[in-house]
Amino acid sequence: MWNPDVYLAFADHRGRPFYDLTSRIDAKAPRRVVDLGCGPGNLTETLAGRWPDAVIEGVDSSEEMVAAARERGVVAEVGDVSAWSAAPDTDVVISNATLHWIPQHADLLVRWVDELAPGSWLAFQVPGNWEAPSHRSLLEVARRAAFAKPLQDMPFQDGPVVQTPGQYAGLLTDAGCTVDAWETTYIHELTGDTPVLDWITGSSLTAVKSRLSEEAWQQYRQELIPLLADAYPIRPDGRTFYPFRRIFVVAQKI
Repeated sequence: MWNPDVYLAFADHRGRPFYDLTSRIDAKAPRRVVDLGCGPGNLTETLAGRWPDAVIEGVDSSEEMVAAARERGVVAEVGDVSAWSAAPDTDVVISNATLHWIPQHADLLVRWVDELAPGSWLAFQVPGNWEAPSHRSLLEVARRAAFAKPLQDMPFQDGPVVQTPGQYAGLLTDAGCTVDAWETTYIHELTGDTPVLDWITGSSLTAVKSRLSEEAWQQYRQELIPLLADAYPIRPDGRTFYPFRRIFVVAQKI
């Protein structure tokens, strides 16, 4: 279960990639803008300021997130992103930190391009941190005897599900788009006793928590803490630097 309050604890850090992504979309007056994986809507609602005449919509699989988005005034619906199809007047499709949850998302991207009209925009951002110590640590603990069975079919068990910027560029170029693809590693400056654990609790670990009893979840957290502390030590000034690689793609259909 996704918790909007936990997710928004790092709203400033999580918001920056969204703005870096959308700043490269050169749509002048789109009719409909759809945010796939809109979460609590705090970023989706900013799109109305940029495109005031557009219909702005959000889609998310979490009822809790959609409820939070609606409280902000965002027109949002609960839905499976992988089942979404573009309406004829959709001119901009955005997906921020969502597609890595869908292993077959490369096929989705090609289908969406096919559905969109020429001149439309497709922009997405996905984490590229599968080799980061935080991900390796959560995987190491998940494979321990106490957790291996309930977590055996978790998506992160099979390795990276995202491609490189070059691979996405090739995929969407072949699908009939002009493509701008790049990657960025952010150095997030965090504070607190367990800052990286707090960060991934609101994202990567939501699926882990949903598979475990409360007792097992607390045990999992306790076993993860020392691994993260070693990988991301707290500095004498109380700050922890958390590098996070992300992959960005902005494509316009020719």
